[in-house]
Amino acid sequence: MNDSERFLKRALEVARQGTGTTSPNPMVGALVVRDGEVMAEGFHHRAGEAHAEEVALARAGDRARGSDLYVTLEPCAHQGHRPPCTEVIIGAGIRRVVACIQDPNPLVNGRGFERLEQVGVQVSWGFRQEEARCLNRAYLKWIVSGLPLVSLKAAVTLDGKLADAHGGSRWITSQEARASVQRLRFESDAVLIGVGTALADNPSLSVRHGDHGKSILKVILDSRLRLPPGSRLFDTSRGDRVLVYGCRGADERRRAALREAGAEVIEIAEAGTRPDLGDVLTDLGRRNVLHLLCEGGAAVFTSFLIQGVADRLHLVLAPKLLGSEGQSWVGELGKLRLEEALSLGRLVDVHRSGPDLWLEASLKGD
Repeated sequence: MNDSERFLKRALEVARQGTGTTSPNPMVGALVVRDGEVMAEGFHHRAGEAHAEEVALARAGDRARGSDLYVTLEPCAHQGHRPPCTEVIIGAGIRRVVACIQDPNPLVNGRGFERLEQVGVQVSWGFRQEEARCLNRAYLKWIVSGLPLVSLKAAVTLDGKLADAHGGSRWITSQEARASVQRLRFESDAVLIGVGTALADNPSLSVRHGDHGKSILKVILDSRLRLPPGSRLFDTSRGDRVLVYGCRGADERRRAALREAGAEVIEIAEAGTRPDLGDVLTDLGRRNVLHLLCEGGAAVFTSFLIQGVADRLHLVLAPKLLGSEGQSWVGELGKLRLEEALSLGRLVDVHRSGPDLWLEASLKGD
């Protein structure tokens, strides 16, 4: 492993400290290095605050002059909430910048590297690209397409049931797996369920991850606006917001009641008998939702699969069986032949979470 690979490996580790807090900005890590020694590290904490390059250079102080800067993403060259990182780098006297990937943001997209080269800073990039893209896959999809990365999460028995014959689902999986779900929520910008799950489980969908508090957007697919105004979803003590997508022609009194309870109600079209998820995702992308976590139920999972708009699947398998009377996590897909079965892109990760098995797979080539 050469120095560029080694230092950028560390920069990626540093960048991950911003997990769950930087949206709609990417996670970025930076190292100031001189003569093979790391003098300072920095990462982007949250949107509006100092960028990773600023943090690392401020910590290095005068020692940055004549040093190398290793950064996981191309430095910005435009004025936003913060000054252009290129100008901070130039002002600090950095002699060389080494990066993982170019930033496809139309405001950057090579301009950062060009600006640095214009004033004589050496630039090289293209190291650890796959890791860097994986770290910021939600940002990269959103900045290019305007759509959020969509992750489906289902907690099921070994025979694929997310509830028993009576609708009971608490708790199929272990406490350890549920803690991992909270971490997944913390990494997301919004969590989505269908009204059937809201009515059956009355969840709060709040984020409870260690000592970290975070507000989140709670999204409900509710074609006929059946969500009761007294639902636990309206607990917004952490600053959470509630967004309900209903179809055209829903009862106006129900719409008014939900708005009175604190929800924003959006009217969307139907795709056959299902809400048009393309409209939902486009609207969420406009709201700076980079990562959407869908937690069910079966009708919602089926809609995302049929409409082909999900990117990732997190399937948590508990060592239990419920048999044919249990409720499957996937609904009617049609009478598919084996060769017509929906196929996963690739298996990304398999690990134990307490007594449960956690499978993460890509969908549609993510």
